[in-house]
Amino acid sequence: MSIPSHLSSYLDQRGTRYEVTTHAHSHSSLETARCANVSPGRLAKSVILEDEEGCVMAVVPADKLVMLGEFSRFVGRRRLKLAGEARIAELFDDCDPGAIPAVGMAWGLPTIVDDELEANDVVYMESGDHEQLLRMSHEQFHALMRAQPHGSFSKTAEL
Repeated sequence: MSIPSHLSSYLDQRGTRYEVTTHAHSHSSLETARCANVSPGRLAKSVILEDEEGCVMAVVPADKLVMLGEFSRFVGRRRLKLAGEARIAELFDDCDPGAIPAVGMAWGLPTIVDDELEANDVVYMESGDHEQLLRMSHEQFHALMRAQPHGSFSKTAEL
């Protein structure tokens, strides 16, 4: 699968430079990190949450979990929950299920970035399928996410 046009157009319009890397087919963010030989802390994972106001994307390192209470307080929404697979498939119909790029803005989705990702010299993210990642420098990731709210709302996942 090629990079979804929503994503490639969004990145191109902003002059974002990135590389596409390939890896063996994977089924989760942690498996993707292993297959691609990437530190899970450098892989930006998207988590889609929803409430009666609509959906929002939390972007956290692959080895972290969203602390729902912290995130909800941060964005000022009290009834957020994980979005269902059908809702996510509807929003990201040009992406494989479970391979949502961490650039919700390309689909018009509010996107909130965990501060931990900004500490990386290189950041990787899903490209829309289970066999490719986008790799960008800290500078490119920072420029891409500069206008998005940032906060501390993740915790280490129990592996």
